[in-house]
Amino acid sequence: MSGDQSTGEGPMPQEAAFPETPDIWGAYPRLAEDQIARLAEHGQRRSMAPGDVLIREGERCETFFVVLSGTVAVVEDHGTPEEHLLRVHGPGRFIGELGLLHGQVAFYTAVAREPGEVLVVALDRLRHLVSQDSSIGDVVLRACLGRRALLVGEGAGFRIIGSRYSPDTRRLREFAVRNRLPHRWIDLETDEEAEDLLRRFGVGPEETPLVIWRDTTLLRNPSNAELARLIGLPSLPAGSRHGDVLIVGSGPAGLAAAVYAASEGLSTTVVEAMATGGQAGTSSRIENLLGFPAGISGAELTERAVLQADKFGARISIPVEATALHPKDEDHYVVAFADGTEIAARAVVLATGARYRKLQVPGIERLEGTSVHYSATVYEAQQCRTDPVAVVGGGNSAGQAVLFLAGYAPKVYLLVRGPSLEANMSRYLVDQVERHPRVEVMLHTEVTEVIGQEALEELDVVDNRTGGHRRLAAGGLFVFTGADPHTEWLAGSIALDSRGFVLTGPEAQEACAHPEMWHGRGRPCMTVETSLPGVFAAGDVRSGSVKRVASAAGEGAMAIHFVHRHLGHSAAPGTTGTSAAAGGSDVSPRLRHKESAWLA
Repeated sequence: MSGDQSTGEGPMPQEAAFPETPDIWGAYPRLAEDQIARLAEHGQRRSMAPGDVLIREGERCETFFVVLSGTVAVVEDHGTPEEHLLRVHGPGRFIGELGLLHGQVAFYTAVAREPGEVLVVALDRLRHLVSQDSSIGDVVLRACLGRRALLVGEGAGFRIIGSRYSPDTRRLREFAVRNRLPHRWIDLETDEEAEDLLRRFGVGPEETPLVIWRDTTLLRNPSNAELARLIGLPSLPAGSRHGDVLIVGSGPAGLAAAVYAASEGLSTTVVEAMATGGQAGTSSRIENLLGFPAGISGAELTERAVLQADKFGARISIPVEATALHPKDEDHYVVAFADGTEIAARAVVLATGARYRKLQVPGIERLEGTSVHYSATVYEAQQCRTDPVAVVGGGNSAGQAVLFLAGYAPKVYLLVRGPSLEANMSRYLVDQVERHPRVEVMLHTEVTEVIGQEALEELDVVDNRTGGHRRLAAGGLFVFTGADPHTEWLAGSIALDSRGFVLTGPEAQEACAHPEMWHGRGRPCMTVETSLPGVFAAGDVRSGSVKRVASAAGEGAMAIHFVHRHLGHSAAPGTTGTSAAAGGSDVSPRLRHKESAWLA
């Protein structure tokens, strides 16, 4: 329950009282008086007494609270013997973290510690303010991101119990990490707590992995979708499964397409198999993105884009895995999903991106997800405070990972099989990597074996010029060795290049199995259009794309420009897109035939 002045188990005991938590990490800012005044225009004041529960763990966050007087304690496992204090907020601070902005369940309980007053703002009003008022939006968004990172570091949230050797355990952990969900992994192989929990819930090791939430909910080897529903990640909306644009994938290209499509009046649905942000969402810091001179983390960029798409009415659903694409009729395509559902749309944008290639060396598979990683975020970095780590790769992703990990680990080896960094890494990153005192660059170097049973202990590497081998002590291995496209489900439906990337433009038309379809439309294949008219590709999945965040976002916007052209050509002769829309219930009545002014 959020928003109701409800009473928990009584006032918190006197020994639980603590002074306000200092804002060491920038996650607990104090709102200025003018910011509180603007928020007050959209909310109401409410008194609170000691013990009043404002937000309850495990229930959806639906209200934003600003403390005006008194103090509020944020606790985990409220009302149980394991209850413990996370932090205390006083006047001028607000209550909530990242889940607040997305309607997820709360990972904590917020309870009044001292009598006072709070300002209560409905969630929809908060989202509007965050997207419209940069002064409030920047403070709230950055604090929410910081608080989510702290919750993750504290091991708050649900628990995953499973063996490090279990593929399903790795699957659940990857889903939780990529979606920035607070959780704690309890290794069935080494953690004594695992056996105690199995006995308490009366389950055997063969039933793992388990997800345990608040000691009241237990899921046996849940699917990603089941875990998503437990936490409150957005699912496909009920009702009509028709729309103007379906965007498959939510990296920078997909999110940009969603923002432009929804803002220009197209009914827009985005489906994502894993997590919003794609590979960019796992980047610790993107420093060469136009408009962000101080850089921005992939997580913050993703959250800003998601909020922006939501503001314009785009619907984002996670996790929804596309399995097939085929024409429904002359004007619609159908995308089928792994859960048996389907969505029909007048246009489809493929923005499924690419996934980092796995390193194929002896000993690596058993350590993937524990000591071997294919992204470098705060989740992985927190495991690297005591031992050296190694990064494999020579591109920008590897360079960004090295600099980020060097802030945690005592030493970082960068292993590059080529003769220099300049060939594939931006100059600004090369300079920083080569100057960093904790980084050792090893050129002409390849990993030949990963050594360790329960955790990584050493790497065997070879100099590919001399053939000489060397052992490196390392507690973590991070791999960034190129990418493969997410296009297995499209084989046989659209034209792909020899590496599986989607062909577009003249190349797609030339490779089209039925070239006569273009003659009937009276136009050629457009720039980012695939071999199926009305199906577009943007970002890393597109053959020949520039693997950069800015270009992916640009292609996403460009795809919507061409969607408008396609829909205009699809309209009945002598009608505009708007009048055509009026003739069908599955098309947005706000559809505008005009193209984006900045692309005119």
